[in-house]
Amino acid sequence: MTNGSVDSRSSRVPSLGSLVVRSSSNGSLQQNQVGLGLGLGVQQQMNQVISPVGSGSSKKGSKMFVNKDKDNNAFIWIFKFVPRKKVGMLLLSVASFAAMLWILYIAKGEINQKNHYSSIRFSRFSPSIDEKIAKDLESAIMNDMKITLSGDNRVVSHSPPPAARAPPPPAYFTGYTLPPGNPCETFRLPPPPADKKKTGPRPCPVCYLPVEDAIALMPKLPSFSPVLHNLTYIHDESFIKSEFGGSDFGGYPSLKQRYESYDIKESMAVHCGFVRGDRPGRKSGFDISDSDLFQMDQCHGVVVASAIFGAYDHIQQPVNISDTAKQNVCFFMFIDEETEKFMRNSSNLDDSKKIGLWKVVVIYNLPYSDPRRNGKVPKLLSHRLFPNARYSIWLDGKLTLVVDPYQILERFLWRENASFAISRHYKRFDVFLEAEANKVAAKYDNASIDFQIDFYKKEGLTPYSSAKLPTRSDVPEGCVVIREHVPISNLFTCLWFNEVDRFTSRDQISFSTVRDKIKSKTNWTVNMFWDCERRNFVLQGYHRDVLEHWAPPPPVTGTPVIFNSQSTVVINKPPKGSEVSGVSNSKKTLPRRRRRDKRSSSRGHRKIAAGSRTAINRS
Repeated sequence: MTNGSVDSRSSRVPSLGSLVVRSSSNGSLQQNQVGLGLGLGVQQQMNQVISPVGSGSSKKGSKMFVNKDKDNNAFIWIFKFVPRKKVGMLLLSVASFAAMLWILYIAKGEINQKNHYSSIRFSRFSPSIDEKIAKDLESAIMNDMKITLSGDNRVVSHSPPPAARAPPPPAYFTGYTLPPGNPCETFRLPPPPADKKKTGPRPCPVCYLPVEDAIALMPKLPSFSPVLHNLTYIHDESFIKSEFGGSDFGGYPSLKQRYESYDIKESMAVHCGFVRGDRPGRKSGFDISDSDLFQMDQCHGVVVASAIFGAYDHIQQPVNISDTAKQNVCFFMFIDEETEKFMRNSSNLDDSKKIGLWKVVVIYNLPYSDPRRNGKVPKLLSHRLFPNARYSIWLDGKLTLVVDPYQILERFLWRENASFAISRHYKRFDVFLEAEANKVAAKYDNASIDFQIDFYKKEGLTPYSSAKLPTRSDVPEGCVVIREHVPISNLFTCLWFNEVDRFTSRDQISFSTVRDKIKSKTNWTVNMFWDCERRNFVLQGYHRDVLEHWAPPPPVTGTPVIFNSQSTVVINKPPKGSEVSGVSNSKKTLPRRRRRDKRSSSRGHRKIAAGSRTAINRS
């Protein structure tokens, strides 16, 4: 070829415009675009040579070639001294050889692309490109950039717009095991006491980690929420009453909506109280002042919550709480206006609304007339009242917390890799027995309890038996709830609250139905630990009306009454030789009876223990 033909091809390169280089999965296309664009003149000339030869007319083809390049003396000299047939064969051979080289070149380019564009080479048929341009092209191709060849053969690369990358998969807390040699690793509950006379509920030993170790093990990631990842709540200002049950506060979900709420999906919207108003606690029923709502929003870690409605209990102060917990754990006590008035009259509450560790929050516009049902709002919907909290511990108002919250969370949630924990009832494991006990104790009207049980039976509720193992019980002791605020546990408490809102306020009856329906869809379940373990970290007292109407014990005959110099508690000092070691004014002293009266009394006591109101209230 002459210099003129090369120059003519070089002048046509800038007119190709910009070239888009795709990813390595389309390597042959990329190489064809770059290589063919840069060697366009050579390809056109080869087509002119090959096409007439392939048609079989070598004479006509040679004439056309001579006419187009008649200034080319080399070709004229060849035509003079070599027969035309040999010239055609020679040209055909040259064209075939060039085509073969071109195919090999393309194949080599594809191999180089699969090796992450380790090098770029241009054939001798390409236009003259210096090493800098070659490096620029190589860099642009490797970084998947858009390439533009300017008029002076400079390579201009343009970064592509950032592609939308899929977010990395979320990380979750997957539990841990205690190191070998830790005493809690091999700890087992001891057998129950052999004394059959003491058959009532009692605490049992629990192996807690030191507070510092428990805090160090606090998960940095949330627990996994199976199936459900996004949970929202229905807000409805113009709801319509459903077939039966429900309230203005709960929104009257229909039976169809109830069935749909148990069809667990990745994203769900369910009824969960507070269906009206700007937000939970504001114009929604169960209203809270804006200053208190602001403080509740600041709780980002652990919340310990309790409630007293109807002046039903005295506030019990937590004990054995670490300094870290005092500074970082939120302690909130919800009361109504009646309880606030009682506390102010008894000089326990001032304008700071702080009693010991408890921050007291007054609730206005209570949604229910029943104090027990009002107490289910903070008990089951703590994730709505504290939207930024990670963990919560609920205590009934009559309980005193005696173990640090971090130790409780470590023992019953983190160590078990659970997101919900509650103790099982110490005596009853069957919902049908629990319903009968509620009827005997007049906890709710019998017709409503029977209606709820019959409804659950039609849905498949069966008595508890060993066939349900490893599920340990169908009846919880619901005075303590330990939970992590993740979507699946939030859904569980929402649906549990909806059952309490629709049927009776006895949440022990509806617990297993909600738990088992969610478990059947997600394989998620609840950590139901022994009730004696619960009694290890809380002290269970009596309601205020029981304490105030409990007659003080009569003094023992012949026993002088003395006062403790450090307190106003009356201590009865027994005489020498007496079998009574010590009596306080919190217990009754029973006079001696004849054997016949004692036997009848114990028989009556057994009847009461079977299901009287006093016995169940104390349990």
